[in-house]
Amino acid sequence: MRKAFIVGILLAIIVPCIGIIVVLKRLSMIGDALSHSSLAGVAAGLVFNINPVLGAVIVSLISALSIEFIRKRIPKYSEMSIAIIMSAGVGLAGILSGFVKDSAAFNSFLFGSIVAITDFELFMVIGISILVIIAFILLYKELMHIAFDEEGARMVGIPVKTVNFIFIILTAFTVSIAARTVGALIVSSMMVIPVACAMKFAKSYKQTVLLAILFAVVFTIIGLSLSYYMGLKPGSTIVLCGVLFLILTLIIRKD
Repeated sequence: MRKAFIVGILLAIIVPCIGIIVVLKRLSMIGDALSHSSLAGVAAGLVFNINPVLGAVIVSLISALSIEFIRKRIPKYSEMSIAIIMSAGVGLAGILSGFVKDSAAFNSFLFGSIVAITDFELFMVIGISILVIIAFILLYKELMHIAFDEEGARMVGIPVKTVNFIFIILTAFTVSIAARTVGALIVSSMMVIPVACAMKFAKSYKQTVLLAILFAVVFTIIGLSLSYYMGLKPGSTIVLCGVLFLILTLIIRKD
């Protein structure tokens, strides 16, 4: 449980940082596409006897770069790139999963297994978390400009292509490690729900980022505690805590 809390809180810090940019760029489904694609990496890792999280990171990175490549080729219908990559990832995962001998290990990635984190995966989460936090701080203004107005950002001299490239890599890393803990099927919820809650209270971009992180940390702590004492799936419990809070917020705050 100590490992679970460390990993859970680290993810609660970095996932909203990625999530707010994803939401503002109207790319909320990219989390789904990458998390579903990461299952192909998980299956490949289990088949070829390499760490499945490492396999998920590699495939998520390839998928993220592929989405960006397709978006540039069909800019008028860029959202199709997400559906194309998600379909390819799910198809590949379906085929590879047929060769996995330990189906329980593969199934644990569908809804997460935060309490079964290995030392290698813990260090991987710590390393990627540090990388994402440093990159988010260094590119704070650039990411904010691109999230609100990509053309305007280009006009004021921001290297949009480079920043987008860095962001898509950070997204791939974040989604792949989050898929191991909260589950590939619900990782996109962790990216969107805390941000949605924060938007109901915040009055600026900076406040939204800070509140989204705060909400994500609170949901994680409550979700992990409830799952431990009630014998529930940790990832699902964390997400449902967020959903219930969002519903209450939408009912109470009608502005």
